[in-house]
Amino acid sequence: MWYLTQLGLLFCLPLFATTGKTLERRVPSGSKTVIIQMFEWTWDSVATECTNFIGPAGYGFVQVSPPQEHVTGSQWWTDYQPVSYTLTSKRGNRSQFQNMITKCHAAGVKVIVDTIWNHMTGSSSGTGVAGSSYTQYNYPGIYQTQDFHHCGLEPNDDIVNYNSRAEVQTCELVNLADLATDTEYVRGRLAAYGNDLLSLGADGFRLDAAKHIASGDISNILSRLTFRPYITQEVIYGAGEPVQPSEYVSNGQFRYTSSIKDAFLGGGISNLRDLDSKGWISGSQANVFVANHDTERNGASLNINSPSNTYILGTIFSLGHPYGTPTVLSSYSFSGTDDGSPNGGAGACSSTGGSGSWLCQHRYVAFTGMVGFRNNVGSAALTNWVSPQSQQIAFGRGSLGFVAINNADSTWSASFTTSLPNGVYCNVISGPKSSSGTCMGSSFTVSNGQFSATIKARDAIAIHTGAKASGTLLTAVTFKETAETVTGQNIFLVGSIPQLGNWAPAASIPLSSSTYPIWTTTLSLDPGTTFEYKFIRKGSDGSITWESDPNRSIQISLSPTQILESSWR
Repeated sequence: MWYLTQLGLLFCLPLFATTGKTLERRVPSGSKTVIIQMFEWTWDSVATECTNFIGPAGYGFVQVSPPQEHVTGSQWWTDYQPVSYTLTSKRGNRSQFQNMITKCHAAGVKVIVDTIWNHMTGSSSGTGVAGSSYTQYNYPGIYQTQDFHHCGLEPNDDIVNYNSRAEVQTCELVNLADLATDTEYVRGRLAAYGNDLLSLGADGFRLDAAKHIASGDISNILSRLTFRPYITQEVIYGAGEPVQPSEYVSNGQFRYTSSIKDAFLGGGISNLRDLDSKGWISGSQANVFVANHDTERNGASLNINSPSNTYILGTIFSLGHPYGTPTVLSSYSFSGTDDGSPNGGAGACSSTGGSGSWLCQHRYVAFTGMVGFRNNVGSAALTNWVSPQSQQIAFGRGSLGFVAINNADSTWSASFTTSLPNGVYCNVISGPKSSSGTCMGSSFTVSNGQFSATIKARDAIAIHTGAKASGTLLTAVTFKETAETVTGQNIFLVGSIPQLGNWAPAASIPLSSSTYPIWTTTLSLDPGTTFEYKFIRKGSDGSITWESDPNRSIQISLSPTQILESSWR
């Protein structure tokens, strides 16, 4: 919201938002949980990006700018001064908005709409982008003077005392006409707008300036919706203020940001291990971001211009740590804090990042790699935490993933303990796994719960079971079984993995008798795989004779080749 920039609220603790526990269509759902805030992108641009990149990259949701008619002007904050609920804005019209939702859904991406229920305009009069005329307390066909709070402060109705709940929730934010959300008519009108968005397929709302609306008012409006979408609420925590984020949990879920900034800029990232113990909103209810459109302008967070790669490392942490549901900001460069989007909002990206003034952070290789990481590890617990110093941390996510972040100015070489199974893993920070199964960036080999790595200064690594190298990195395993047979008999290999038939004799692997009495076969198998196996004799009459117990067992070597020699028993 633009007033954050104007007031310079740099002292604010983490930004928060909320998501309720009983929502009928609570998002994020499924395995794709990362949200992108596509700040100031037009509807046509978002639709194209959903199809071409966002969906295929594994993102679950896009958060788009406010779609309602707003005041004119090129500044980004004009989007946050509604004139009417006609769906015509600088981003596009109603048809383009609905087409965007349809295209994103087809790509497997849900849509969260930035929604303004607290206020209308801050200017005394004018005409909106769709041609609607207004004065500050009269919006023809929508609201009149009685539909706004007038708290009687001089020389205007602006909030003066943030320690006063009444002022925070009934006075104006920098002259923005404050809607009387405690009245029946206003509640009904806002719910009608929400239901219109839902009818077009919206999956959730971000409630801008939610702190300035009483929690009970929001709850009442939500109760009037045709179904309960995902709700994320902007509730800025201020020490000593009477309005606290905890009041809004029943409506919906909460955000953090300044702790990440402080940790990565010198406070020490080793303190970020157990975020659920810090007295914040529970991680199961937290929607977290390293930066959003407000904080990248007002200095309250890390941003693309932060020193020493800290913005990248902070985002890697946010996507790797289990606390909360992360939102990644995709924005543009600006010379002044009021600057609107480039090229009229028509977004453009290169294959791995920005194009022109567009930053396209959602395309950064490190970020997309961590989106895949998060989708793979799901809700797996934090394990194997190590921190040899305040700016170096490493941790596992159950037996599914492992992250190490070096926020120090020197190289970190170490042997890490992990629950990952043996194998060769792609470092998704440096590049993905290719379609042929090889790593496009660096790789690490896990053997017997250990792997060694050297992490450059201000860098990170991340590996997970969804990016385990295969293809040309498979181990060629040669089985040599000494067994005597009679005419019509042959030796076969069967075992506990699909490549060996899952113990089914009909799917067993035939061995060659070219070096009789040694029968041989060579198979390409994933390094680190552990399985059991036996040899069987098959007769020409269909008879089957199994080796005696116990089953043989083996773990495939991490070397390119491996030879297993045995004799019939």
